[in-house]
Parts: sequence; C-alpha cells; structure tokens
Amino acid sequence: MTIQTYEKELTANDTGETGAHQAGIHIPKSQTDLLLFLPPLDRSTKNPDAWLQMRDDSGNVWRFRYIHYNNSLHDPRGTRDEFRVTHMTGFFRSEGATAGDTLVVSGEPGTWRYRIAVRNKGKAPGAVQSGPLRVRLRGWQRVC
Repeated sequence: MTIQTYEKELTANDTGETGAHQAGIHIPKSQTDLLLFLPPLDRSTKNPDAWLQMRDDSGNVWRFRYIHYNNSLHDPRGTRDEFRVTHMTGFFRSEGATAGDTLVVSGEPGTWRYRIAVRNKGKAPGAVQSGPLRVRLRGWQRVC
C-alpha cells in the first residue's frame, strides 16, 4: 500500500487561541477517504471511540481520541452526529501551533500507525497576533 497524507489548516478554535471550549478537530462526514483512513467506529454504539497513536517528527508518541459523537442516532433529543479528534492541546502547544498553520497526518491505510506534524506558516517564533482573533473554518484535504 501507499502512504496517504491529509492536511488541515488550523483555526484559532483548533489551537485554543480563542479560549472557547471545543471538543477537538472536526472531521466532516463527507471526508469518506479520511474516515476510512482512521480506525472503524461502530455506529450502533453511542459515541464510539478509538485511541490513535501518532509519532511526531521528534519521535514522540502522542495519543489522541478519535470519536464519533452520535447521540442523534441513539437519543430522541440527540443533536450530534459528527466525528472529532480530541486530546490534541498538548501536542499543539509543544509545536507552537497557531491559526493558519497546517496539521499534517499521514500513514499507511489499515496499519493504524500514523505520523503527525505541524507546518508553521512562516511566522517568527513567539510572534503574537494583534487585534481580535477571527474564526475561519478550514477543512481537511488529501494531498497524496
């Protein structure tokens, strides 16, 4: 098999810059190839999840929770039916990730072994954005 790589431009919400509480990075249901790249989750279970282990460029192994919030399929008043990857705050802080940087996830499908990196957008270390933070929605894209 070949290595697949997915990228997502990070938003201020993704990196925690807005101070808002967000339950991880969203993976749209329309991103079927990305969902197939990740371990399968059983939709018949309420909020099924799997722990992902991803190695960064320094060789550190990070654990992230991949979850399908699906109470709309199980509860009469449920409203959620979305996929997310959570527990990423420590990784983003260690990488100095900010809005506009790119999250890169790669691996060989079916092996459940992944690599993770953040490509910084070329800002100076320690640079701080002035003015209010704007939230821009950005999606995933497969790059190879």
